[in-house]
Amino acid sequence: MARSELDDDFLTVADCCRILRVPRSTFYRWLAIGKGPKSIRIPNGDRRISRKEWVKWLAEQELD
Repeated sequence: MARSELDDDFLTVADCCRILRVPRSTFYRWLAIGKGPKSIRIPNGDRRISRKEWVKWLAEQELD
């Protein structure tokens, strides 16, 4: 699989923070308390969020 295809499937924490315009500490707090999107931890300790989970999580945050 080409690298660009992998990059399109996952977001970094920095990507998510940039999109939401929140500090990294806020995003990590959400992850820690179970309020953030599902993520995976890769071997170097960084987290990645699948684009599918990201879209699902964002939809769940919408107010009626």
